[in-house]
Amino acid sequence: MKTEEFSYIADDGKSVHVYRWAPESKPKACILIAHGMAEHAGRYKHFAAAMTAAGYELWAPDHRGHGKTAAEGELGWLAERDGFKRVVADLGGLAARIRSERPGLKLFFIGHSWGSLLGQGFISLYGRSIDGCVLSATTGIPPKNAGIGKLIVGIGGSAKGWRSPAPLADTMSFGAFNKPFEPARTKFEWLSRDPSQVDAYIADPLCGFICSWAYFRDMLDGLGWIASAATQAAIPKDLPVHLLTGSEDPVGGANGGLMALHKRYASLGIKDLSFKLYEGARHEMLNETNKEEVYKDLRSWLDAHRA
Repeated sequence: MKTEEFSYIADDGKSVHVYRWAPESKPKACILIAHGMAEHAGRYKHFAAAMTAAGYELWAPDHRGHGKTAAEGELGWLAERDGFKRVVADLGGLAARIRSERPGLKLFFIGHSWGSLLGQGFISLYGRSIDGCVLSATTGIPPKNAGIGKLIVGIGGSAKGWRSPAPLADTMSFGAFNKPFEPARTKFEWLSRDPSQVDAYIADPLCGFICSWAYFRDMLDGLGWIASAATQAAIPKDLPVHLLTGSEDPVGGANGGLMALHKRYASLGIKDLSFKLYEGARHEMLNETNKEEVYKDLRSWLDAHRA
């Protein structure tokens, strides 16, 4: 596997750090990866090794406020305004670059968790620029009490500063995810059944941080946008879409969030729509104890849609 890191300059001048993992021979297709909240694209190196061995080239940006894209003091902060849509636009611009640099190759999008929510917006705006979309650990259930959440975030951001960490918003949004696994060894047992993966996440200084008040403001705005009828209606009906997560994933599996999205997309008339729930698995399917099964399934889906 050949590894390259470079900066992609977004249309507003922001420098976005990108990993590119390529097979030793000519790639047969490309994959654009959108990572989750409070993590970074470098964590997908092991998945990249499996996919490049199968002939795929992967492009994976560290989103704004994350990984090597985040400048000093910017972890968990996206933009002055419209941060969610700004990250979606970054992905759209990078997709255009991939198309330009890899003419004739098909391009697939894989988004995990927050990356899958960004993906829901991405396919409404840029669905014509890709040949298939995989959404991992995603959900179609709008947040409960979004109005109250916006009020609390507004007060917190105004009082504490929009760039400052928002522990209250973090607790309100994600604090309950670990409860099904208590008594728990750590606060992150909900991520994977593999303790080594949980420990690696905790030990990583670019993972598990508390995002800013502005991040939660942008997230709530973004969730409203992707759930709107107009946004969903803009998704190309002939775009292949595959949904996956673990049955014990508190974001989309255990609460029916993934199936709610599947039902919604089916009602839109998306023609090539599929899903898979992995029994007993949790949130990070690419880091689960059965990850080799997941890798194999993804290769099969991609190969079938590459032809």
